Amino acid sequence: MILLQSQSRFLLQTLLNRVQNLEKGVELDYHWVEFNDVRYHIQVSMKNSHVLLLSVSLPTPPPDAIFFGGLPFGAIEAIKAAYGVVVQILDPPRDGFNLTLKLNLSKLPPDEEYRHALLVKIASVRETVLGAPLRVILKQLASRTVASNMDRLVAILHRPNESFFLVPRIEKVTVVFPMRFKDSIDIVLATSFLQEFVEARRTTGLHNAPSCLWSASAPLELKGAPAEALLANAGFVTFVIFPRHVEGKKLDRTVWSLSTFHAYVSYHVKSACYYVCSPVKCMQQVLWLGKCSEGFMHTRMRRRVESLIQALDRAKPELESPKKKVQSRSFKRLSLNEARTNSES
Repeated sequence: MILLQSQSRFLLQTLLNRVQNLEKGVELDYHWVEFNDVRYHIQVSMKNSHVLLLSVSLPTPPPDAIFFGGLPFGAIEAIKAAYGVVVQILDPPRDGFNLTLKLNLSKLPPDEEYRHALLVKIASVRETVLGAPLRVILKQLASRTVASNMDRLVAILHRPNESFFLVPRIEKVTVVFPMRFKDSIDIVLATSFLQEFVEARRTTGLHNAPSCLWSASAPLELKGAPAEALLANAGFVTFVIFPRHVEGKKLDRTVWSLSTFHAYVSYHVKSACYYVCSPVKCMQQVLWLGKCSEGFMHTRMRRRVESLIQALDRAKPELESPKKKVQSRSFKRLSLNEARTNSES
């Protein structure tokens, strides 16, 4: 199973290369797009090679998502807490972007290990910004508090014009994902994958994981949500997060896993579709596809079929033991001498 990394690999590699060649006056101007329509732009001028401008464009938010100044709530505070004096937020950002950061590479810490860790954090700006509302709510769960001004139902942007929803409570946070796919084959595969995903949660060794449910119709937690949010052709997935799931270092992993859950499912659905539609190509890349959901689903399906066969076998009535055959008596014609011998005896 693929687990997406929080940092942008291209952004991290660009930052590392730039730090290693600070004295060289090299001009940079890179544009690229990553999954869920997050766009990046890096710019370094010849005049000031120690300063790097990083601009980020987020997916188009739906009307129900809470944004302040073009960013999710809590994003500004999250950026300041994560990057410190190395990063300055430019206001307003560059045209066409939600956020522009000014990185002063000369202020990076001298310690190599600490510097690398900070660059990884900067390369994870996507998680820092988009995951900010989720992090705020899960931090409150860890401390078992709920803000008085917090809405009963919180919408969080994760894809263009799409949100997932949180229902914060003191003892738990319920997370609901409306699952939408455009292709008809993707819808079928996603529905099957999600049902098996929920079934896998019940296996031994996953009892401490958040509880997971799938339903074809909208759960009661989405009562009051906009009508557009309730249109999900692959059903709804619900996770229930408890304080033990966000303790200490678990918080970062939980925030990223929830923020990229739809991308995680989409990857495995596309891998399964590739397997179904291109068997020849699949044979050429069987080692790669073996790690994807197709093998996972087939394994679980085989186990389910085997368990059903065993249940049917146990339900069969026992066959009655065949009745013992009645032994028929046979008569043997005796000779005259044998008859006389038997009579005398």
